[in-house]
Amino acid sequence: MKRSALLSLLLALVLAFSAFALTGCGSEEPAEEPAAEEPTGEPAAELPAEVQAIADTGKLRVGVKADVPNFGLQDAATGEYEGMEIDLAYALAERMGLSKDDVVFEAVTAKTRGPLLDNGQLDVVIATFTIKPERLEQWNFSDPYYQDEVGLLVKKAGGYESLADLDGKVIGVAQGATSRDAVQAEADKLGIKVEFLEFATYPEINAALESGRVDAFSVDKSILTGYLTDDSVILPDGFSPQDYGVATKLGTDELRDFINEMLADMQESGEMDELLAKWNLG
Repeated sequence: MKRSALLSLLLALVLAFSAFALTGCGSEEPAEEPAAEEPTGEPAAELPAEVQAIADTGKLRVGVKADVPNFGLQDAATGEYEGMEIDLAYALAERMGLSKDDVVFEAVTAKTRGPLLDNGQLDVVIATFTIKPERLEQWNFSDPYYQDEVGLLVKKAGGYESLADLDGKVIGVAQGATSRDAVQAEADKLGIKVEFLEFATYPEINAALESGRVDAFSVDKSILTGYLTDDSVILPDGFSPQDYGVATKLGTDELRDFINEMLADMQESGEMDELLAKWNLG
């Protein structure tokens, strides 16, 4: 009897302890799950379809200049790009929810930038691309982000003081650029004759100026400043104001409007002024 009573007591204690343990476990508050981290590099709002299509590829393909100091210049040693237009490309990528590493740069010239847009190799071109009525029939352009004018770079030893002094001389210009038309129109007004030699890149024109193949190098003044030396000078003449815009394929209106919103925000916030000052373009 004593042994049976003892066993019954032990069994009762075990059952009581089990019930207590189960009750205690059931009363505990469930552990809080850690808050989900905010995604990085995400756009602030839903993207238009054309922009989303680019973002979905994970890459923004941008045509830029590789030979224009302060706008788009490629380091020959590292292959890296720098300049005001390079920073604009980074800003556009960020607005799409992409990062700097997602920007793929393609060096373009005045002759190649349009065709590369047309055949779909590029999403946008940010390459000192002047907005002209005839170009608006071929490509979409954003609102202007910079204004310049055509100028002339000459050697000091030549003694030239204005375009009028270049009567009968040879002027180097870039293939496909509007500089030639602007200089010719001004020469016609002055009643002088000038000849032109076209080159694929700005360094080639500058080399021709240095070697004496041309008497002047003509392009937008802000571009010429990158090629100034102690023995050269930019003439005071300035003509045919040039508005630079971001170009996209004709018909990509959503993408153009998206870029315009970015440019407007940058203007309003002062970011554009800071960008121009950073690259000595203010």
